[in-house]
Amino acid sequence: MSDLAIVLRVARKDLLQELRSRATTVATLFFSATTLVLMAFALGRDEGVLSQSAPGVLWVAVVFAGVIAAAQSIQADMEEGAFEQLLTYPVPRATIYLGKLLANWLYLSVLALLLAPTALTFYGARVTGVDAYLILAATLLLGALGFAVIATFYAALTSNLQAREALLPVLMFPIIVPILLAAVRATESVVASGAGSALTGVGPTVDLALAGDWVLLLAGFDLVYLVVCTALFHFVVED
Repeated sequence: MSDLAIVLRVARKDLLQELRSRATTVATLFFSATTLVLMAFALGRDEGVLSQSAPGVLWVAVVFAGVIAAAQSIQADMEEGAFEQLLTYPVPRATIYLGKLLANWLYLSVLALLLAPTALTFYGARVTGVDAYLILAATLLLGALGFAVIATFYAALTSNLQAREALLPVLMFPIIVPILLAAVRATESVVASGAGSALTGVGPTVDLALAGDWVLLLAGFDLVYLVVCTALFHFVVED
């Protein structure tokens, strides 16, 4: 069996497991919706502030929900002994990591693509133009990929620790700051808020060139993290 086939098999197993249990889906959707509502109340009634805050709130919801999804993807296998069984197979450890990464990335991408129009509409922001929509979609996919790379790696790293629920976000968040910053800035650059017309009388503008630069930077971080985490995963799972 080729390495690609192994990666797809592992990803398929994780996705089927989630489709059957739906435990992570219910938890992440509920948590994301709660985050959007609570942040809206905390920011107040100013439409300009709400619309300008939409990109940041969107990524906060995605990141916090992603922590739950990544931790559950490893922990479910640990409780059932499936992860140890995977490690007994004569396959490269990197293929196991990439398979779980693929499943987490697909899950987080769907979650981000669902949350984006909800958050932007709820906070009064909007995206105009085909190019802006394409850049936003690329930002969501690349941002979800970068987060999934780190989350999957650290979920495996902390899987055998007693305080894994507390240690996972503590270890992850400093590492994902560049990805989160690039994703938020790229999203801000293509999202038109109502603040411009309210303060200066000028309609809101977007900067697609700046957004493209942030997307390229985001892709660069994804590539570096992917190479490093794939190379180190063997040492993480081998006691």
